Amino acid sequence: MRLMLKFAIPPERGNAAAKDGTLGQAIDNLLKATKADAAYFTLVDGKRGGMVFFEENDVTRLPQLNEPLFAALDAAIEIVPVLTPDELKRGISK
Repeated sequence: MRLMLKFAIPPERGNAAAKDGTLGQAIDNLLKATKADAAYFTLVDGKRGGMVFFEENDVTRLPQLNEPLFAALDAAIEIVPVLTPDELKRGISK
């Protein structure tokens, strides 16, 4: 299943992480752990954030992806399934 992990980092923690190098390391670790198909970084509710798109069929791995972001960056995280346009068309044509 294709998932989108959306995250937002509180400004204070993000500033500290940017200074001490843990911000880049946490993002690199997330991208490696998810084997991301795509990743975009932007503001989420006015905070540093991003969206990472990846395939995952074992939901028991989700805590392994969440916990490092919680611990390193105090991130708020949402994970939701996403569809391509073709998948959506197949789903609504039934």
